Amino acid sequence: MTDQVTDPEPDIPGKPTSASRTTLSHIMTHNDTNLLGTVHGGVIMKLVDDAAGAVAGRHSGGPAVTASMDEMAFLEPIRVGDLVHVKAQVNWTGRTSMEVGVRVLAERWNESTPATQVGSAYLVFAAVDSDGKPRRVPPVLPETDRDRRRHQEAQIRRTHRLARRRAIRELREKRAAEGLQD
Repeated sequence: MTDQVTDPEPDIPGKPTSASRTTLSHIMTHNDTNLLGTVHGGVIMKLVDDAAGAVAGRHSGGPAVTASMDEMAFLEPIRVGDLVHVKAQVNWTGRTSMEVGVRVLAERWNESTPATQVGSAYLVFAAVDSDGKPRRVPPVLPETDRDRRRHQEAQIRRTHRLARRRAIRELREKRAAEGLQD
């Protein structure tokens, strides 16, 4: 006899990656700067979270909340006057969660060169209902080779997140069993 998990909820049709992909653009001003005169990392993180949240809500068809920011890389400083483009898309979906990949590009206000990538991030969102309880999300359907690569890489990041969480929990349980207090 085998254990079978049955899902009483019907299957949700998948959505292609392009269905929820979005770009948020913003001109950086003096209000966005840090003490060094470049744009504050927190300003960029908020734009990243805003764009990723829009994508997660679009993909899931309703509210979605930030569960974690897996990684945020700042590759180059952003300056006052730069036009920043935050491009986001769903890379992977689970039952109630989704990973959103974000690329941050900047166009220098005083140069006629193409936008360059200045940052990237991966965020995990959980879809929630009106009571804040998790709800199912449609599977993401990668459309291009790039989408398929991102989907595979997202699965690797998920495996690493779960393994890290498990290892930390086991370490804490071991320390507690040894009577060690934090």
